[in-house]
Amino acid sequence: MEKLKVIISGGGTGGHIFPAIAIANAIKKNNPESEILFVGAEGRMEMEKVPSAGYTIVGLPVRGFNRKNLLKNFSVLIDLLKSIIKANKTIKTFNPDIVVGVGGYASGPTLRVANFRSIPTIIQEQNSYAGVTNKLLAKNASKICVAYKNMERFFPADKIVETGNPVRQDLQNSKATLEDAQKYFSLLPEKKTILIIGGSLGALTINKSIEAGLEKFDKNNIQIIWQTGKSYSEKENIIPGKIYRSPFITRMDLAYKAADLVISRAGASSISELCILKKPSILVPSPNVAEDHQTKNALALSENNAAILVKDADAERELVDMAIEVIKDNVKLEELSKNAGKMAYYDAADAIAEIALKAANCK
Repeated sequence: MEKLKVIISGGGTGGHIFPAIAIANAIKKNNPESEILFVGAEGRMEMEKVPSAGYTIVGLPVRGFNRKNLLKNFSVLIDLLKSIIKANKTIKTFNPDIVVGVGGYASGPTLRVANFRSIPTIIQEQNSYAGVTNKLLAKNASKICVAYKNMERFFPADKIVETGNPVRQDLQNSKATLEDAQKYFSLLPEKKTILIIGGSLGALTINKSIEAGLEKFDKNNIQIIWQTGKSYSEKENIIPGKIYRSPFITRMDLAYKAADLVISRAGASSISELCILKKPSILVPSPNVAEDHQTKNALALSENNAAILVKDADAERELVDMAIEVIKDNVKLEELSKNAGKMAYYDAADAIAEIALKAANCK
């Protein structure tokens, strides 16, 4: 088998990094001789997570533009120029056969340099509303891997392939039982369980809503697993049969297994996990993201009765009561679960790996 060199670029959040690592693992499975290099952004979580997964990563000094104060963007432009120079040096030295962009700050300069050097590129667009960078890079890409229908609004139709978003392999491959999960989180089998997740940093609106509703959950005989994120609480708080609260949950496979209902932000990666695991969910899209793409992601599910959407602005008033109402309705839970499963893509990483390897061989 021919040894191929692959660069995977992007990151910034777990929603970009975990799919990127899943793609890398799938490429290695399909072509064990392949050599993979990651290109990320300095100071972002990929610089820690990628080496932990066993891959080498190069960091670029790239960062996001300040949309509120345009005068502060001079230094951002300088860092962008430095990033392009470093990406060029990295690509020239590594000499990849293919470059895969998964979104995030580093993806832009890396794929631009690859295009300039006539190296094939693949874009993985995770959201239902394409980001500005991916729209600009699309015209030179070999293929664009998407997770939602109707993406020809943003990209050339002949380049689009519906693959879905890869999810963390430990979630898909978990053999954990409900009993394992209940024991791990000190849960009572006779009570229903809500899992609350707001990303690694937490989601302030969700956290405030849940904090105010703890007594209501208890009165309705509902126990919760609550990932608060580091920015909200550094402490762990465990009351068996009532609450398991932690800044970060390591065993997400067990958390999902235990949950009768999930409350979550609407990032692309989270939605893909919910669909693959057929979990009923209430989605509270973050209002602080580019192009309001989380609302568009959530609408793609809620319009198919595969999730319930609660606006961030309404969460403190509506979220807890809605969660209690839904978790008590077994017919609704089953309906949401069934419809979420219909929207799942189960072999996304393998599909993207196959497309990338084919594009590399056609170079």
